[in-house]
Amino acid sequence: MTFHRPQIASDMADQLLRPKGLMKKVRSGLFLGGLRRIGKTTFLRGDLIPALEAQGAIVVYVDLWSNTAVKPSDLLLGAVRKTLANLEHADSKAVGVLKRLKGLDLGAAGFKFGFNLAELGKIEGNTLAGAFSELVQLSKTDIVVIIDEVQHALGSEDGANMLLALKAARDEINLTPDSPGYFLFVGTGSHRARVRELTIKGQQAFNGAMSDDFPVLEIDFVDWLLKEADLGGRRPALDVAFECFVRLGRRPEELMKALFALEHAPNFVNADQDLRAITEGVRQSAASVDLARLDELGPLALAVFGYVCKQGGQGVKKLFSTATLDEYSGELGRPVGAEEIQKVAIMLVDSNILARDGHGIYSVSDPFVAEAYSRRSNVLKTLEGPEALP
Repeated sequence: MTFHRPQIASDMADQLLRPKGLMKKVRSGLFLGGLRRIGKTTFLRGDLIPALEAQGAIVVYVDLWSNTAVKPSDLLLGAVRKTLANLEHADSKAVGVLKRLKGLDLGAAGFKFGFNLAELGKIEGNTLAGAFSELVQLSKTDIVVIIDEVQHALGSEDGANMLLALKAARDEINLTPDSPGYFLFVGTGSHRARVRELTIKGQQAFNGAMSDDFPVLEIDFVDWLLKEADLGGRRPALDVAFECFVRLGRRPEELMKALFALEHAPNFVNADQDLRAITEGVRQSAASVDLARLDELGPLALAVFGYVCKQGGQGVKKLFSTATLDEYSGELGRPVGAEEIQKVAIMLVDSNILARDGHGIYSVSDPFVAEAYSRRSNVLKTLEGPEALP
């Protein structure tokens, strides 16, 4: 069973293909970051791509997490070759849509490209910019390249070169006068800090592109799931179920776990009360995994993360100030220097635990982890005695 969001997909497709006013900046690139397991890939493949294709766009989709053993550029080239090969067939669904919407006169054939698909991207073959430019001229439509988990392009020369090749394609097509179509790039990822980094760092290919949060699931998803679950007399109220969904970080799988536990609870009393109790159990179980990841980074990382949490978790500054260094030193029982904190901050960002919002400004990537950390800290302080409490 799959929950679809056709209206959001249609609106997003409109914004990409027919932007107005300042929204035309979307043609520089759009990067969407969201927490893990909130349904990003399901939405892209089940809703956004069909909505784009229904409006006549040619979509190339690649998930860099689908095979981390393969270089990002090879995954992209494989997806491009597959898309173009499909367009060479007259019975292709995409060819049919383009004939109908764009009035293309292809006769009984599909597209005929002036280059060898097998050689695409190789030294002796056509470039991505050249291939996409030819495709735009032949199809008279927009090309949308969607890279899921785009942050995996960072940290390697191959990934950087892949993004530069896509930027070159964007510039060649979008800066051509009277081009019959545009090149649109959408990058999504679950590492919020890294996804944002792709648009704010000067050396990045898509520096200056648009960056936004991925649209999360709302109460209509919870309503749909409750109907699909068919819990009978154990069905909780919709507002309670949505409250629990939010408590679970709006992660569909976690809510499904909670509802399954509710359905099979041996000592069922009240659907609303039981679901709330089960939700806290699921939260603690999920949080233990995230907290273990944080614990592995060591005591200083815990101190830095704790400082960010105590300051509200969002837009926190002064991680390296003298007063804050003294606070770390007092907590660890030894002197702590700014260089040491800088290294720890980088580790926390690389682990997707903190996000760097600007120069010297940090936020918690996942409020779910921050709350679990704060709850655990309070429990430990309670066990240590009244003198340990703030």
